[in-house]
Amino acid sequence: MENQGKWQHGFIDNNGVKLHYVTQGEGQLMLMLHGFPAFWYSWRHQIPEFSGNYKVVAVDLRGHNESDKPSNKNAYRVEDAIADVKAVIEGLGYKDCILVGHNRGGAVAWEFAYAHPEMVNRLIVINQAHLAKIIAALRTPQQLLRSWYFFVFQLPWLPEALFRKSDYQLLKGGFLNYAIEKDAFTASDLEVYKEAAARPGALTAMVNWYRNFFQSWLVDRRWGVLKVPTLMIWGEGDAAMGKELAEGTEFYVENLTIRYLPNCGHWAHEEKPQLVNQYMREFLVDETAA
Repeated sequence: MENQGKWQHGFIDNNGVKLHYVTQGEGQLMLMLHGFPAFWYSWRHQIPEFSGNYKVVAVDLRGHNESDKPSNKNAYRVEDAIADVKAVIEGLGYKDCILVGHNRGGAVAWEFAYAHPEMVNRLIVINQAHLAKIIAALRTPQQLLRSWYFFVFQLPWLPEALFRKSDYQLLKGGFLNYAIEKDAFTASDLEVYKEAAARPGALTAMVNWYRNFFQSWLVDRRWGVLKVPTLMIWGEGDAAMGKELAEGTEFYVENLTIRYLPNCGHWAHEEKPQLVNQYMREFLVDETAA
């Protein structure tokens, strides 16, 4: 991409785990957290868009792409993800940020905003329900069917073997099968995602996040009402998470804006980047959300 020459790469250490990031721009920190099975590259349409006003930083979550991949399965718990985000913000010399997350990165963003609301000026979550909503939804047959991979990923070694045996076609299907705008992903985009997942140790690390979901992430607790101004962007055709998971979020967030995207699947920021960028910018300049 033409902007890649302007992107700088760096690493921040969190207790011995090196976290890779890409950055462009200067100003207030906008920190972006990707989903599964992606890495920082999923924000390729947002990094240049916001770099004129912010220091945009897109991180590889631990276990992904160029970040370290701890071999211990229990290194992918909620507290580890929260600590990583805190380390990145402070390591870059900031006290707070605009936090943006999609899918798995959205789950991290929700958790971090609850743990450190003083470090989040604005929260933007794309196609990732509040975890309280997911816990409730997993008691319904509809969401259980949508989340079948949660259970497959609990198995040892088999998920990784299936990805490799298919020559990563299963991984590519994770993008194409959950997108409505399938031409959002070029052959070269899918190859970039494959190369990242094929790095030594990456597949197991990426799946280990799910191997911790039921005992660490999907735990019912006292959520309270989040005070951080929050924008949810939701592709209405998401086959992984039904639109109903966005409904009722206002009970957990005091200052909430929801934008629905018709004819859009799970990868909203890649399928409809111009519209997503527009909604993000409108939210960020809206003084009433402050």
